[in-house]
Amino acid sequence: MKYLIKYFIDVAVLVFLYAFVFFRRWRAQGRDILLVNTLMYVYLSLVLYVTMMPVIVSIPFMLDHPYKPMNLVPFIDVSLGRGDFFRQVFLNVIMTMPFGFLFPLTNGKRAKFGVAVFFCFLMSLGIELLQPFFDRSSDITDLITNVIGGALGYGLYAIFKPAAFWVLERLKTS
Repeated sequence: MKYLIKYFIDVAVLVFLYAFVFFRRWRAQGRDILLVNTLMYVYLSLVLYVTMMPVIVSIPFMLDHPYKPMNLVPFIDVSLGRGDFFRQVFLNVIMTMPFGFLFPLTNGKRAKFGVAVFFCFLMSLGIELLQPFFDRSSDITDLITNVIGGALGYGLYAIFKPAAFWVLERLKTS
């Protein structure tokens, strides 16, 4: 129960931010903007849950353990036979595919491939640099596979772009 309360605090803060800051702003911009931005917010909240939480209750203890630097040898787990490497790669790719798909939708038709992949890289780098503060490991392989996932997600966006914008146009007019 005590463990769940740690997560509850973070989730409560995320819900509060959405309800009292973002929802009002996005709703005023239209239903299409509200939908896309809400999907991105929920997605980023889930990424935060998987990669960093609990955050708020961990802040006082962030410096109570030594900072473990990022493993900078790409794909070392394969050569050392550590863990379930292919599962980890698959999950990291899958985790960031929604970012590659949703990022261009949140930025209208302006977001190009390079911009979407760059922001996916920044998100992943931020996570990897912050994880050791929350007593989690950090790995360059995760960064690489996350960027690949973002690129694949953008590829799906490019394929489904007409359908996605058709749905968003329908939301504007209804």
